[in-house]
Amino acid sequence: ADVLLWRNPKVSAALLTGVTTIWFLFEVVEYNFVTLLCHISITAMLAIFIWCISADYFGWKRPTIPQLLSDQAAFSEVVYFFHWRFNQFLQKLLHIAGGNDPVNFFLVIISLYVLSVIGSCFDFVNLLFIGLVSMETLPYLYTRYEDEVDYHAGQMTRKGSKVYKRFLNKIPRGTVKEKKHS
Repeated sequence: ADVLLWRNPKVSAALLTGVTTIWFLFEVVEYNFVTLLCHISITAMLAIFIWCISADYFGWKRPTIPQLLSDQAAFSEVVYFFHWRFNQFLQKLLHIAGGNDPVNFFLVIISLYVLSVIGSCFDFVNLLFIGLVSMETLPYLYTRYEDEVDYHAGQMTRKGSKVYKRFLNKIPRGTVKEKKHS
């Protein structure tokens, strides 16, 4: 939250710069992901090679792999967390899709449709870039202009409710027959 609200500007700026650089490499320069991964690996291997050779030559300490990267317990914990979150997501999705929450069902259907229309206009990398830039800028802008945003969101909600009520009134309704209890 602190990164998205720009409370730590250096980290937020670094994240935004990194995402913009990755977008620039993939979209503008049209770099391939596998090629980029290979070039990063080659650069890392050359840096470690030069570090090890210079460490032997000058009597410095050779580089070691950080314990966090090679620790199986830490890796298992990260995998468990993502597995747990994915299961929560699936349970919520099945709950909504099962008809237990009709309002959220229609909201999810409409949201997915809107997302699919937007997704057909952009390729994946551009859509990901726009999403990440929005995640970095919109919370900050909301905290800065909270009163104005709340006012306009309230106006839109009231107008949306009026349109929804007019739409419901146009739906023809038949007579309801009472069930006979035996």
